[in-house]
Amino acid sequence: MKVNMSKDTIIMCIGCLLATILLILFVPRNKIREAHVIFLFVQVITWLVGLIVVEYRLIEYPDRFFEYSTKTSFAFEYFIYPSICIIFNLYYPEKKNIFRQFMHNAYYCTGITITEVLCERYTNIIKYIHWSWYITWITLFITFYASRIYYVWFFRLKNN
Repeated sequence: MKVNMSKDTIIMCIGCLLATILLILFVPRNKIREAHVIFLFVQVITWLVGLIVVEYRLIEYPDRFFEYSTKTSFAFEYFIYPSICIIFNLYYPEKKNIFRQFMHNAYYCTGITITEVLCERYTNIIKYIHWSWYITWITLFITFYASRIYYVWFFRLKNN
């Protein structure tokens, strides 16, 4: 049996593999419970926002996993991004000043946005219809921040 995988499918598989490796390497055993909570919370956000974005035809995902089940990017919205949010929260510089915390958020948003823009330009994984890179950056910033607030609230962590 011959499996015909497109370049885009290979890229999505590599993204999922890298996210899995990130989780294995950077989530300490004593933080697995926190990781699960962050993962599930972010999935709720991305499920809702992702569906709204594709239903209003702001973004299109021409090549995606489970194309008959959902129009959203299952790989990114349900696995890769929640995995990145886990690392973002577990390694958040909570004892640093507000500028350093802002930059922590900005670095993550910028890295993901650059990757998305490259995918939009050179692959068929994502296509902007009525969207732009800065909207991605802003929505990522908001969702990272929301996941941080939820994480701190849920585990009753002390603020500085």
